Amino acid sequence: MTILRRIEILFSGHGTAFYGGEAITQTEHALQCAQLAEQAGDPESLVVASLLHDLGHLVMAEDSSTDMRHQEVGADLLAVGFGPDVTEPVRLHVAAKRYLCATDPAYHATLSPASQHSLVLQGGPCDAAQAEAFIARAHGPAAVRLRRYDDLAKVVGLATPPLAHYLPMVARCIRRAS
Repeated sequence: MTILRRIEILFSGHGTAFYGGEAITQTEHALQCAQLAEQAGDPESLVVASLLHDLGHLVMAEDSSTDMRHQEVGADLLAVGFGPDVTEPVRLHVAAKRYLCATDPAYHATLSPASQHSLVLQGGPCDAAQAEAFIARAHGPAAVRLRRYDDLAKVVGLATPPLAHYLPMVARCIRRAS
């Protein structure tokens, strides 16, 4: 099975489940994230990362009392077909939330209750040294952009393009076998 086909299957199956403590499904959340990145004019790699950032949730059982590091699971799964412009913002989107909580005093109040709860499980805001190291990473700024989309992509009933709209972008971002 190709990675593209696996992505389609995951979204059509587990993607129909609700997204954590939010009132939308995993797929609706992913499509909203991708739409925000696309509307902002971000490169295709970040649109695809935004679409796939929570793929780890779809491939593993996770409960609300344990941080199962879905970002690592998703990035590792995607690494079989995608380069770091897609995988690293996925891997870093949780750290980006911790970074934003440490560097933007108003940010924490904008998080949904479910996201505030997961922040505690994920280690809380990072300290000043961690924040400085995070934003200096090659994909730190892209992860912050993805994180902002992640936080906004929880709108019940929002119309988005379907998954089929994004699959050609996903296909273009898949690394060519050498």
